[in-house]
Amino acid sequence: MSLIDERQEFSDIADVFLLHGSMQSPAFLDGRLCGLLALRDISASAWLEEVCLSLGVEQPADTRSGERLLGWRKQTLEALSASDLNYTPLLPDELFSLAEQAQGLKDWAQGFNEVIDDVVDDETRKRWSQPLCEALDDMPAIAGIDADIDDSPENENDLFALTEHVRMTAMLLYTEQHPGQPQVEQADAPTH
Repeated sequence: MSLIDERQEFSDIADVFLLHGSMQSPAFLDGRLCGLLALRDISASAWLEEVCLSLGVEQPADTRSGERLLGWRKQTLEALSASDLNYTPLLPDELFSLAEQAQGLKDWAQGFNEVIDDVVDDETRKRWSQPLCEALDDMPAIAGIDADIDDSPENENDLFALTEHVRMTAMLLYTEQHPGQPQVEQADAPTH
């Protein structure tokens, strides 16, 4: 089976970045990916080009790396468009310190905001619902959080709430930009 069809975890993508000599976190690019897919889609080739540009290479070092990067796009698109609304940002998990997780969330929000700021005009914003506008208004604050936090239950709860906020914002943006996708409400069958 191709790596494109496997579940891509944060550490999988971070390993691909390391293979290409990059110490950057995949979280920033995941925020960009989510924003691009939610707003207008990004083709597999355009996504691969964007990642390679970010990594400072012309193309992935090997087939496996390319498959992982394409699998990352596929996984994100499938999760955003799925009716079970199970999208989750690609962020450092519990194997990382709370500070590293907070930095990942901050990076993700910066990437997401960058796409929104670059792509969305005032006319588009005016068509969005009030809940989406309010959720997006919170994103710059999330992009500016202090990531230098201690491992504590309170900080863990706060980080979970912020992560859930960006997750819901991403799905709300996707559903408003793609009416009927995912189809989360099923109409009752007509009775005769």
